[in-house]
Amino acid sequence: MELKVRWDGKRRFIGECPSGHELVLDGSEEIGGENSGPRPTEALLAAVCGCTGIDVIMILEKMQQPVKAYHMEISGERNNTEPRYFTSIQIKYVLEGELDEAKVARAIQLSATKYCGVMHSLKAEVTTSYEIIRS
Repeated sequence: MELKVRWDGKRRFIGECPSGHELVLDGSEEIGGENSGPRPTEALLAAVCGCTGIDVIMILEKMQQPVKAYHMEISGERNNTEPRYFTSIQIKYVLEGELDEAKVARAIQLSATKYCGVMHSLKAEVTTSYEIIRS
């Protein structure tokens, strides 16, 4: 997967995603941003929820579990010094419907241990590299 992220002035960046969507990221006014989009760390937590959320819904559909409403509440603890990476993340899955609790637990467990690529990326030793190109 590749995408382009371009600077849009001050602290604002726009990700041009291969799906055709744009993702706006911005800094707070305190650091010179305009607060026109989520912070990158907020987007990371939202990505975790989006990934596991899609998994859980798809698994519960296959298990013929009728979900009426569903949301997640996510929180993360960050390192106190730079780099301020997440040291722990907690997710609350809030589902409504006539659901078998064991099947819901199994769907969440499968997402966390087998399917959610975002969660697995946070656990992985990801190799990063960079290249500087001046134009």
